[in-house]
Amino acid sequence: MSLVLLVFALVRVLTGANELTSDGTLSAAVTSAIPLGLAGLAGLWSERAGVVNVGLEGMMILGTWGAGWAGSQYGVWAGVAVGIAMGAMGGLLHAVVTITFGVDQIVSGVAINLLGYGVCQFLSKLAFPDQPTQSPQIPEMQTFTVPWLPDALDKIVAHHWFLVSDLASVLHALVTNVPYLTVIAIALLPITYVILWRTAFGLRLRSCGEAPYAAETLGVNVYRYKYIAVVMSGALAGFGGAFLAIFSGIYREGQTGGKGFIGLAAMIFGNWRPGGLAAGAGLFGYTDALQARSDEGVHALLLVFAIGVGAYGGWLLWRRHFVGGTIGLVAAAGLVLWYLRAETLPQQLVYVTPYVTTLLVLSLASQRLRMPAADGLVYRKGQGK
Repeated sequence: MSLVLLVFALVRVLTGANELTSDGTLSAAVTSAIPLGLAGLAGLWSERAGVVNVGLEGMMILGTWGAGWAGSQYGVWAGVAVGIAMGAMGGLLHAVVTITFGVDQIVSGVAINLLGYGVCQFLSKLAFPDQPTQSPQIPEMQTFTVPWLPDALDKIVAHHWFLVSDLASVLHALVTNVPYLTVIAIALLPITYVILWRTAFGLRLRSCGEAPYAAETLGVNVYRYKYIAVVMSGALAGFGGAFLAIFSGIYREGQTGGKGFIGLAAMIFGNWRPGGLAAGAGLFGYTDALQARSDEGVHALLLVFAIGVGAYGGWLLWRRHFVGGTIGLVAAAGLVLWYLRAETLPQQLVYVTPYVTTLLVLSLASQRLRMPAADGLVYRKGQGK
């Protein structure tokens, strides 16, 4: 992380694009990354138990509607609770269809995506007859600020010192007007790690995704653990949807915008582990926030990509992968040339920067990925060989 900040600080100084590491960009990046991280965590719980869940988008849609309806009626925390509950119901449906009845998990997930959209349209016509595509306003989430610290950090940021001001911007974003819901969402990452990798429960759950029949011979109730994992997956996706609605202050039809699928990509990029997942969600959230705030910052991002791709190409050459290393260095040189020849980037390219970044990172990381061995396989008790 310190190396990444060093690269961004260097590019900021070279280009003068201060939005690269401004506290506003970083705060927006965190807000944008959290729904993706929650969707990724949802996929992590399900797939670590051996059930592919491409229905995350539909479960997030259910969460946005639940938060919009309950939040506008009974307050923010009621909206969060109902959003989580509706996402969990979507997870339960996926569990019944795939675990109990053995329906193809991809087909079930696609059906839940369609069902979630259709159900929310139907419910909106009943609950919001005047404006069926959106809910009434949701109250704002309470925030907290660490006393005294923001003012001192502002003075450091204003000097634009190399690395020092960039670090101050990061700290400023973490201690100023932080919503309580953000703290809860971020805390779920270490909590998930502890539960799945440091407890007997987590070991049994992960064994269901690696070798369910071996786990069965040791007395593990594989069906129960798969059900728990998939319902938890739905609840986390619903939480991600609720987060979107609450921070927008309103539920809108189509609000998720494919974030369930991007969260799934973040999970794959993270190699089915919470730390890598957080990095993937943070990367997409950052590029999404930057393209919304600064075209100049996106232009400067070309140099960041050039340094990253060049470093990766140099590493491949050091490992004697001459073809891949050469391609990496040539690509880095091309990005530098592009930056020097173009003063700005086309608006269409700026808009799709987060998606292009996600595809680029996934392609670079694909060689080291390993999914759970029994992920996506139908389990039937007593039929193991």
